[in-house]
Amino acid sequence: MVETWQRELAWDESLPASEPRRAELRKRIALYEDSGHGACWLRDDRIAALVEGALLHFDEQRYRLIAWCVMPNHVHALIEAQESWPLARIMHSWKSYTSHAANQALKRTGDFWFREYFDRFIRDDRHFARAVHYIEENPVKAALVRTREAWRWSSAWWKGA
Repeated sequence: MVETWQRELAWDESLPASEPRRAELRKRIALYEDSGHGACWLRDDRIAALVEGALLHFDEQRYRLIAWCVMPNHVHALIEAQESWPLARIMHSWKSYTSHAANQALKRTGDFWFREYFDRFIRDDRHFARAVHYIEENPVKAALVRTREAWRWSSAWWKGA
């Protein structure tokens, strides 16, 4: 699906972050994910726990994990990266470890995550608050739970536990 959208949008990996085609691809992927399409391996509690554990593992060492949510088919995380650990390196670490372990647990091979990931620079306190709200409300928006604290695989659940 993503490859089809990339072809439609005349995708180029070197596109700047401000390029409208990047925003359009992000929008299409978000709608697709929020509609529950695609592989939902993270619906399996073993895999959700594995991913959540990976996010928490290096908290306060490589980054500060501020908010997160493991959805059935994607993950949101808001972090403050340490200078010695750039975001690309953190993402590679998460994706490499979790894809190998999840594929092993699921007795499958092949790609587990999309190659791309989408990042945003937090501009100010208001943007920060909106990002936390968006992440923690994602399971409510997707009609998986009625309250953010009810979603087990999220920072909102941890805060309420």
